Amino acid sequence: MTTPGASPQELVGEAVKLLTWEGESTAGLWPRAAALLGRQALETSLRRLWTLKAPGVEECSWQAQLLVLPAFLGDEQLAEDAAHAWSALTRATHHHAYELPPTQEELARWLSDVQRTIHKVDTLTN
Repeated sequence: MTTPGASPQELVGEAVKLLTWEGESTAGLWPRAAALLGRQALETSLRRLWTLKAPGVEECSWQAQLLVLPAFLGDEQLAEDAAHAWSALTRATHHHAYELPPTQEELARWLSDVQRTIHKVDTLTN
């Protein structure tokens, strides 16, 4: 599946594959696994952005990193979408007995935002 050094594109690619997973042994588990991979992909991509464009920002909390993201992406809507995706994916990775896992459609939307953010970061850092 993935290796410790997997790229953001590989991580989000694996998350997207899980959206169509049809294994009985993983019923109920794949949404949280997809959410975790998606969040890891976004975080890995943003770490690269900070390392190359704003060293030291990666030491801040994720909330602080997401607050300054619009200034570095140059796209306020994309930064807002990325922040929402990070928050939603984070929430989805935590199991609560009283809460349903995210739907396939919700995950697909969040992962699409992650993919768009990764693409933007790649264009800014290459």
